[in-house]
Amino acid sequence: MERSPDGGANASAPSAGTSADASAGVLPTPPGGLTYSASDEEKRRGVRRMKTLATGLLLLVAAVYALATWARSAGAGPWAGYVAAAAEAGMVGALADWFAVTALFRRPMGLPIPHTAIIPTKKDQLGASLGEFVGENFLSGEVVRLRLRTVGIASRLGGWLAEPAHADRVTSELATALRGALTVLRDSDVQAVVGEAVTRRADAQEVAPGIGAMLEKVVADGGHRRIVDLVCVRAHDWLLAHGDSVMQAVTGGAPGWTPRFVDRKVGERVYKELLRFITEMRDMPDHPARGAVDRFLTDFAGDLQSDTDTRARVERLKSEVLGRSEVQDLIASAWGAVRAMVVAAAEDERSELRLRVRAGLVSLGTRLTGDDRMRAKMDTWLEDAAVYVVTTYRDEITALITETIAGWDADHTSRKIEAHIGRDLQFIRINGTVVGALAGLAIYTVSGLLGG
Repeated sequence: MERSPDGGANASAPSAGTSADASAGVLPTPPGGLTYSASDEEKRRGVRRMKTLATGLLLLVAAVYALATWARSAGAGPWAGYVAAAAEAGMVGALADWFAVTALFRRPMGLPIPHTAIIPTKKDQLGASLGEFVGENFLSGEVVRLRLRTVGIASRLGGWLAEPAHADRVTSELATALRGALTVLRDSDVQAVVGEAVTRRADAQEVAPGIGAMLEKVVADGGHRRIVDLVCVRAHDWLLAHGDSVMQAVTGGAPGWTPRFVDRKVGERVYKELLRFITEMRDMPDHPARGAVDRFLTDFAGDLQSDTDTRARVERLKSEVLGRSEVQDLIASAWGAVRAMVVAAAEDERSELRLRVRAGLVSLGTRLTGDDRMRAKMDTWLEDAAVYVVTTYRDEITALITETIAGWDADHTSRKIEAHIGRDLQFIRINGTVVGALAGLAIYTVSGLLGG
């Protein structure tokens, strides 16, 4: 068992196998994660120096007491009594404070005195008390809200973001985080999620009424007429370029017993009539066929919204289309295109994405600086969010403190605490010696005056 410089037993002696670390001036990291650094060891050396000073002062007053007692017995005069009384009380004060300080960290002289070695034996209780204290005084909703309101986060954030250099920095950090997130995500996992989400959403919602309402509005606004115009133009051009193909199709379907010149005349007639029909439909906005198309689309839009059979057929068609592997592959491949586009935009400092994000941050900072309502709204939101986190997870936070301290090694915990506060505690011993001597001198003087 190691002895402290003042003669007390040190219960926290290093165990076997740690000599190399101890010789290096740093204790090994104990179980539970409590570190004991070179800085702690330097503080501990300072504590040892103060212990030597306090113990030396105790030995000094003991020597003074011995000499004063001898001088008084030798008839040196009244002064020897005063000196002996002061030295005697100084020894008592020094010993009492030594006991009190030592009892915090170990058992004085190794004796099993009750209520000593308080920190090693009461470590878990101290941890629980600390966790409770933090929970009640630091993690209460009122304290958090008041502190955030005093800080004025929205105002400070607004002034900081309003600086273009700061907005550039935030944009760069966001771009780095976005690239990292997209790199970590596996394409197969995201594609599966996107495909499943799109398919589930499409299956859960009937599309026919929505398509019907949209088609009805398009027809009412005349938006379909451009499509009809385009179809007529393309059909007219195609007929002009493929007249022989049309006539061959007509003559090829004629009975074998009809004369060939008759088939050719019929084919030419059909081609000319078809070309005339398409030309008139192209050039006449009020052509009857156009009206028929309008009526058909209007009726079809109404059926999509109200006819049960039409809606059921559309739903079956939707399921068949979504079930095709080509459609699923298209949905899945969309993620790859989006990811590549976002990564490229995040890497390019002059991309539209980064420029817009930067401009948005500067604009946000400017608004937070000048708009009191927006600033108050953000402050309230931040306060509510912080209070929610604190009140919801307060038990988990305090449990973290309690369980962490409970996991620390008792001897190493005592060493670390003593390294940080032990020097000040040694001043208590020194003060006890001085105050005890002064008190003893005062008591001896008063007793002498009263005794006559």
